[in-house]
Amino acid sequence: MSNVYDNILGLIGETPMVKLNTVTKDIPATVYAKLESYNPGHSTKDRIALHIIENAEEKGLLKEGSVVVETTSGNTGFSIAMVCIIKGYKCILAVSDKTKPEKIAYLKALGATVYICPANVPADDPRSYYEVAKRIAQETPNSIYINQYFNELNIDAHYKTTGPEIWEQTQGKITHLFACTGTGGTLSGSAKFLKEKNPDIKIIGVDADGSILKSYHETGEIHKEDVHPYQIEGMGKNLIPSALLFDKVDEFVRVNDEMAAYRTREIALKEAIMGGYTTGAVTQGLMQYAQSHELTENDLIVLIYPDHGSRYITKVYSDKWMAEQGFVNNCVHNYDEVFKTEFIK
Repeated sequence: MSNVYDNILGLIGETPMVKLNTVTKDIPATVYAKLESYNPGHSTKDRIALHIIENAEEKGLLKEGSVVVETTSGNTGFSIAMVCIIKGYKCILAVSDKTKPEKIAYLKALGATVYICPANVPADDPRSYYEVAKRIAQETPNSIYINQYFNELNIDAHYKTTGPEIWEQTQGKITHLFACTGTGGTLSGSAKFLKEKNPDIKIIGVDADGSILKSYHETGEIHKEDVHPYQIEGMGKNLIPSALLFDKVDEFVRVNDEMAAYRTREIALKEAIMGGYTTGAVTQGLMQYAQSHELTENDLIVLIYPDHGSRYITKVYSDKWMAEQGFVNNCVHNYDEVFKTEFIK
C-alpha cells in the first residue's frame, strides 16, 4: 500500500513549496512559499515536538506515565499534545493571555492541561509563561521540560529536515531564505544547513515591532525601549533565545502588526493560501527587504509559512478584530468591498 502510515506522526515533514504568482508580482525574483501547514498538526512545530520527544525517549528520560511540559504561544503546544497522544504521555502547557480562546480549546481537545499567564510581564517574572512552565516541570515528578527557546534540539530538528528539504526542492538554487523568528529554531536550523551547502545564501530573519531581536543582532545589546505589546503570535521576543543562531542570520527585518495583518489577508485573497498571521509577517518582511535591496530574475527566494489560518479566524481574518485594532484597510490594496457580507432580509 502507498501513502499509508501507522499513525499521524508519519505525516510530519516533507511539506510542499508553492510559487507565489500575484502578491509578489512586482518583485523580479522567483518566490516560493514552504507550506508548513501541511504537517499533521498544521505547523512547523510538529518537527521539533517529535524530534525532542524521541530524543528524550532514546535517553531514557520518558517512560510510561511521564509528563511533557512546555511554554507555547499555541503551535508548539498543539504539536506536543499530538505527539503525546500517540506516545502515551501527559501534556501540560503554559500559554500567554494573548492566546485566543479557540487555540486554548484546541489544546484542551488534544488532552492538554493549560495554564494561562500574563503576556506583558518580563520574561523572568514568576507569572510569565516561561517561569510558570519551569516551575511546573520542577514540581511535577517524572516530567521533562521541552524548553524550546533554549534547546539545541530545536535547531537540530530543522537542520535535519527543513533545511535539506528546501535545498532539494530548489535543486540548490535558493538564494534567499526568509523566516519569522520566535524561538529561532526554524530559521537557525534551516540556515545552518543551507549555509553549509552555499555560504552565499542570504538568511533574513523577520522580527516583530515590539521585539528586541533585530536590534540585538545589530548591536549585541538588549534595548528594553524596543519592547512594547504587539499582536502577532509566536514571533519576536523580549528575551534572547539560545535557539536563535544570530551568526547564521545576514539581516533582520522588523514588521508591524498592521502591515502583517493586511498582507495575511491579501495572500488568502490573491494566492488562495490561508496562512497564519506570521504568513503575512514573513511576506511583508520580503516586501520591505525588496525596497532596499536589489533583487533580480536570477534570485530564488523561499519564504517559510509556519502555520494555517484556521487558528486566526477570530483574529486577523475577522473584520471585527481588524476594526478593533484600528486596521481600517482590510487588505493592503484597500479592497474593502471584497470583504463585505450582505444580509438578505
